[in-house]
Amino acid sequence: MNVLRVAKIVFGGATIFFLVAPLIAILPLAFTDSVFLNYPIPRYSTRWFVELFTAGVWQRSIVNSLVIGSGTTVLATVLGTVGALGLRDRQLSPVLAIIKTIFLLPMVVPAVVLGVGMQLMFARYGLTNTYLGVIIAHTVVAVPFVVVNVLAVIQGIDRRLEQAAASLGAAPITVLRQVTLPLALPGIISGAVFAFATSLDEVVLTLFVAGPNQRTLARQMFSTIRENISPAIAAAAFVFIVGTILIAIVLNLSRRTKATAV
Repeated sequence: MNVLRVAKIVFGGATIFFLVAPLIAILPLAFTDSVFLNYPIPRYSTRWFVELFTAGVWQRSIVNSLVIGSGTTVLATVLGTVGALGLRDRQLSPVLAIIKTIFLLPMVVPAVVLGVGMQLMFARYGLTNTYLGVIIAHTVVAVPFVVVNVLAVIQGIDRRLEQAAASLGAAPITVLRQVTLPLALPGIISGAVFAFATSLDEVVLTLFVAGPNQRTLARQMFSTIRENISPAIAAAAFVFIVGTILIAIVLNLSRRTKATAV
């Protein structure tokens, strides 16, 4: 039994190291003073973080990412929550099952296929090279994450709570606002966080539908890698990783809130 436990610990540790090793290798290079990404690091410096937050092209990409990510989060959270409420029945009819599959399709369809289709459609309606077009494109791939998270929570809500509120004279909209949505809040928060993270990390769709003025941080990193590998990439990656850790903290806090409520 002790041998099995040790084997599990060793295997788990090896798996974690395999996943984290690339991050461990790249993160220290964000603090190099050199213009090259190589070891050993000659001197440690924050010059690349200074460039990241002061250079015009990086500043615009960060602001664009925040603007587009915020718009995507709001739109995807609203649409995904409404969609999850419509799909909450445990025994889905064939029609609802098909609709649920449609909601989840963007998670499995290759991003290149979506990008080509969106570029053709957006060009017809004048949405290419616009912030609205990029937000809509990111929302398409972010909505499934909201649906999955919200649906997982609301399917566990006891219907009797809503029925009790209705029996006391509460209108359906009041039951939704005062009972259902507060109970589903952890799932809504988790879905919103995933939507923002999805938008922040999206590159392929942005390449197809965004113009020079809508260049996001992820797209700027991609372009910089193609043109000139700079330690500023490592600094941007460091920001991404810190952001991911903060997202994980938010998700953990929302789950604890749900557990406390239960």
